[in-house]
Amino acid sequence: MNLKMLSGISLGRVAIYLILIVFALLYLAPLYVMLTTSLKDIEEIRSGNLLALPNDPTFYAWIKAWSSACTGSECNGLAPFFWNSVKIVVPAVLISTVVGAFNGYVLAKWKFKGSELLFGALLFGCFIPFQVILLPMAILLAKLGLANTVSGLVLVHVIYGVAFTTLFFRNYYVGIPTELVRAAQLDGAGFLNIFRHVFLPLSTPIFVVTIIWQFTQIWNDFLFGVVYSGPGTQPITVALNNLVNTSIGGKEYNVDMAAAIIAALPTLFVYVVAGKYFVRGLTAGAVKG
Repeated sequence: MNLKMLSGISLGRVAIYLILIVFALLYLAPLYVMLTTSLKDIEEIRSGNLLALPNDPTFYAWIKAWSSACTGSECNGLAPFFWNSVKIVVPAVLISTVVGAFNGYVLAKWKFKGSELLFGALLFGCFIPFQVILLPMAILLAKLGLANTVSGLVLVHVIYGVAFTTLFFRNYYVGIPTELVRAAQLDGAGFLNIFRHVFLPLSTPIFVVTIIWQFTQIWNDFLFGVVYSGPGTQPITVALNNLVNTSIGGKEYNVDMAAAIIAALPTLFVYVVAGKYFVRGLTAGAVKG
């Protein structure tokens, strides 16, 4: 009986693994096609099998997609726009995360009159579509002298991201016992010391979740980038769109595929390196909340 049960369990696990492998292969198939296509020359792409491996792999498409050589006011590659995205993402993620942490700390443990109303307003901000704020934000950036600048895009992403980061931290900090705050107050700790010595050591999971969330949202953003950037300040998503929709001299699918992979590499790297911490952070927040 035990052998039959073990056999049934083993067969069940094998079936589950087979199903997961099939779905994983289906999910990764587009990435495989993109990668193999980027390593082929244009003649092989037009005459060969889409799923076949490249006969003579070449990195020409990758070099051309990345090349930062410029002619006049237009650049041929993604390099300058890649670094524009880095300049936008790093400060926007750091500022919105820090502001969200302080907001969440205050709203969770330092209640004041109207705090619930304020949190509700911030929560409402999470559900406002991008399109609604395009015109008001454009007017604000123009008045601040930040239109078509990297700093302007940083400000836009900080403003739009604070609602989400505040929500994440507030819900996480609600699960931290208030007795810890009171005990720290009895020891003479003030507002900042309590946050630094009590909350920050417990906040690693939610910091990881928030940073990955914000990084992904900002790096992959297209709408804000295309509306609020200028010719020299466009993020990589806008540059990728321009590159893919340009067919001067004939369509080069290998270059398009290489450019798409280059644009996706940072987010892919973040999830590969920190994906398990992201899941742990979500789980920790769910248990505490």
